[in-house]
Amino acid sequence: MVGCILCVSTLARSSCFAQQARKPSRPASTTGASWSPQKLGTPIARDPIFVYNNWSSYDELSDNVPLTEQLAMREFDEMLRLRKLGVRFDYYMMDAFWFANDGGYRKWKTPNWPNGPDLWIKRCQAAGIKPGLWFSTNTLVKIAAAPEWRDSLNKKGDAMSFYEGGFLPDFMGTLQYWYDRGIRMFKFDFVDFNAATPHAEVSQTREEIRLRNVTALREALVRFRTKNPDVVLEAFNGFGGDLESTASPFPFRDPVDLRWLPVFDAEYAGDPRPSDVPESSFWRSMDVYSDHMVRRFEQSGLPLARIDSTGFMVGKTGTIYYRGLHAWRGALILMMARGGWVDTVHGNLELINEQDARWFAKVQSLFLSIKSLGRTKTFGGIPGEGQAYGFGSVDPDGAVYTVVNPGQRVEHIEMPRLSQEQKQPEGGRLLFHDDGFEPRLDYDHVELGPGQMAVVGYGKYALPQYEMGVQMDVVIPREIAPITAEFRQVEKGVIETTADVSTGWTLRLVMRQHSPDGTIRRTWAGGPPTGTSMGKLFRMEVTQAGRSLPISVDYDRVIWSGLSWAVGEIKEREIKPGVPITVRFSSSEKDPVTLEGELYRVKY
Repeated sequence: MVGCILCVSTLARSSCFAQQARKPSRPASTTGASWSPQKLGTPIARDPIFVYNNWSSYDELSDNVPLTEQLAMREFDEMLRLRKLGVRFDYYMMDAFWFANDGGYRKWKTPNWPNGPDLWIKRCQAAGIKPGLWFSTNTLVKIAAAPEWRDSLNKKGDAMSFYEGGFLPDFMGTLQYWYDRGIRMFKFDFVDFNAATPHAEVSQTREEIRLRNVTALREALVRFRTKNPDVVLEAFNGFGGDLESTASPFPFRDPVDLRWLPVFDAEYAGDPRPSDVPESSFWRSMDVYSDHMVRRFEQSGLPLARIDSTGFMVGKTGTIYYRGLHAWRGALILMMARGGWVDTVHGNLELINEQDARWFAKVQSLFLSIKSLGRTKTFGGIPGEGQAYGFGSVDPDGAVYTVVNPGQRVEHIEMPRLSQEQKQPEGGRLLFHDDGFEPRLDYDHVELGPGQMAVVGYGKYALPQYEMGVQMDVVIPREIAPITAEFRQVEKGVIETTADVSTGWTLRLVMRQHSPDGTIRRTWAGGPPTGTSMGKLFRMEVTQAGRSLPISVDYDRVIWSGLSWAVGEIKEREIKPGVPITVRFSSSEKDPVTLEGELYRVKY
């Protein structure tokens, strides 16, 4: 973790970032807002906020479910239902593609919105909910260039320069137009700081273009925020960070520019996707991805409070891998435990019943209180490297630790003091854990099974009223041990081994895919409805005495974001005692890859 945000320029993450650090923006008198070290890490919002975002209740990118007024208002009604049951929502973000192709972000798409946004905005305001809007910033994603933007277009005609032509003045006018109509939150996505007019592309360096774009947009947004101080601004794709894989090197190749801190309330840390850490529960691997990205953004100098992990989505669409409500409780706890001050709930709220909503409200109340009045810190190892880790929040009344063991073994994890003023953790209570392995709490240590998460409370938070129960749809083995097995490559993209296995144990199979240089290699096979299921690309076959054994897997999904591993299990009743098995792993990845195999015996 970077100890001092002010020292970030010394890290020299890239020549581009170093150049930006040497060339500060114009003085405060011209930007309309001060930029001081004292304010750099301070959340712009006065308290944590809770946002409902309707993305993943529809999906027009990795699926074919369109955004319509009917869908948006259905989710609005569901949001009001959950509020009556105690769930807090402060904002409703209307996500991507609400706009007409030819309207320059000022007209709504017809026939999906025959009456425009007036009813939605009016109902939000009547309910005390602040409405928000998504923008693809300066890239043309399902929108045509308005006449005012055309002299800012790049050669490809798919993005506009911020510092040339009429795009930025018109765009900022559009933001003010929507603010004046009641919009109070703006989400900026798919930004391209390398966009430039054809003349600039040949007369200026890539570094000069990027610097001018960043400066122009940042100063415009500072002026917008100064004029409208109650606005909430969020930065999404394009504002820094390498999001595709948890195996990407660090520091980020696309660095995080901390001069955005006075502009944005939060920067997001990547849409949910599986990490590169194999897990028997596909959803736990997704938890690890979001945990890892939050940790990396924190290491880049962003305060935890300013990171939106975007890690909680439930829904029926391809963007969330048709998750429904699978393992949603752990995902919700982790989102709030990470310490962000913008917590966003995505998806189909109608899936959450009354009992679930009351549990949701209980968890939300605990974390919103301790985040508002205390502080959150990370501890342990790096999630994407399979090391045990956690998030701890502390206030004068006690502490809450959320701990995860992503590895394929039982781990004994220390929960450190989070402040010198904190009492040594003792007399704690296990508040939540996955089913199966029973975590063992010993003062400031907890023992977790492979792939398990748990929540531990101390002080006030060790009272029974804070217990959150057991997550029944993630089951952790009570015992696990590696099996000696030497895999050999038998042909391109295929490895094989023969091993003796013990009776009375379930057999766990783990396959990892690497590039020839040893780095993790993800395979992308497209999203719904035309994408290929990963079970057809990553195949696991086990035979014993000429008989194929049935393998239970959780990774066989259409995964738009790619995958680098496969995990499967064979129940003990399927395995004959004393007869060797042959295990064969294969990948249909077209590029050269090497495969790695592991075998474990587990008992539930």
